[in-house]
Amino acid sequence: MEGIDVQAIVRQAIEEFATNEQSKNEPAYKAELQEERKRREQLERRLNELVAENKRSRQMAAEAERSSAVRAELQRLGVAKIDLAFKAVQDGIVRTEDGRLVARSEAGETPLKEHLAAFVNENPEFLPARIAGGTGMTATFKAPSTGRETVSIEQIRPGMSAEEMQRVREEIVRVASQTLRGL
Repeated sequence: MEGIDVQAIVRQAIEEFATNEQSKNEPAYKAELQEERKRREQLERRLNELVAENKRSRQMAAEAERSSAVRAELQRLGVAKIDLAFKAVQDGIVRTEDGRLVARSEAGETPLKEHLAAFVNENPEFLPARIAGGTGMTATFKAPSTGRETVSIEQIRPGMSAEEMQRVREEIVRVASQTLRGL
């Protein structure tokens, strides 16, 4: 027994056992690593999709805000045909890096309000007509004016006489025509 190294034999047996156990478990580790890789790649793809969707949403929000600001300024300037005027000026309006809305043209950048004011001054056809009427204007019908007193809502009731009903109708026509004319 002197020539036999017991420690070396035990060490060799333990190493063989560890090697056998490692070779048994290695396919399971490889499969688990492969699954983790697939999950990580799926998460990366989903993250990239969310980043792209967020970018698109931000662009849409910025475009909506830009559009709203331009339309509000056109309305403030008294433009009657806001949609048409917006379509005419929208391509030249951009947002600078510091967040201001400016109009870019051959002359350079001009602030939004100045550009739109100049546009409206150059194109008065977008403003409401100053003189009501003109060629093709039809005659307006006026309600018959009577010297009678006005009708209140309390006076209207079921079972009114034909004369009272007619007077109520005439008063309604008179009030409606005044409202339509803006009086």
